[in-house]
Amino acid sequence: MDKDMKRSIILDNYQNPDKKMVSGDEYIKINTRNVSCIDNLDIYLKVNNGIIEDITFEGEACVISISSTNILINLLVGKKVEDGIGIIDNYLKMINEEEYDASKLRELMVFDDTSKQPSRIKCATLSANGIKEFLEKKKNHS
Repeated sequence: MDKDMKRSIILDNYQNPDKKMVSGDEYIKINTRNVSCIDNLDIYLKVNNGIIEDITFEGEACVISISSTNILINLLVGKKVEDGIGIIDNYLKMINEEEYDASKLRELMVFDDTSKQPSRIKCATLSANGIKEFLEKKKNHS
């Protein structure tokens, strides 16, 4: 994927995030906040019978944080909790320049150069880390 295509996907997910909305009481709300910048997102998760039924988010954040959150959420919805954890682990390996499976990441591949901008790593992983922590607790209490 070339730079222009990556930029286009990132900007589209920032300007037109289809998962950016507040969700109802049947959702669990978690907050992801980066104290060193503007990133402050509430993530709403709905998990039933070990399946991630829906995830939405609301808040203020930079381009990288919002676009990575929106892309990740779209990839996770409909997956089993353990598969969601696997996708996030794979994404975090890519960001940290470890061995990963690109075929599982689809549009998240637009962030494959993030490690070259260390100041953006936290932006690209903030929601992933928050969602992963929630899913791991959910998995351990099932």
